[in-house]
Amino acid sequence: MATRYYISLKDPKKARGNDSDFSFNANGADAFASQLQEALRSDGLFERWRDAQPDPDGVDASLGATDPGATVKGEQHDLQIDLIVVTSIPGSVFKHRLRLLAGSAWELRDVSAA
Repeated sequence: MATRYYISLKDPKKARGNDSDFSFNANGADAFASQLQEALRSDGLFERWRDAQPDPDGVDASLGATDPGATVKGEQHDLQIDLIVVTSIPGSVFKHRLRLLAGSAWELRDVSAA
């Protein structure tokens, strides 16, 4: 079952993860949306992160879940960027990806069934 997440990046310049190898490098709503969509559709971000862990084989494989049909729409509102995400990826995995990409500089505004 797909879920719709409403995410707000109040200060997009601060929406960077703790490690630049995994974080957003986007500027603008469309670029943020595109990078997040790719992170949900493929396992590339997860694989890079897992390989950087002290014990890659010990990483929970469920964190590598993907959703080839995930969609992300970005909207610019003055300086704030809002992302509307539709995905079937479990919420815990979705939040893990967002933390890698944006650190703590994101806000979950609402969640609904898609």
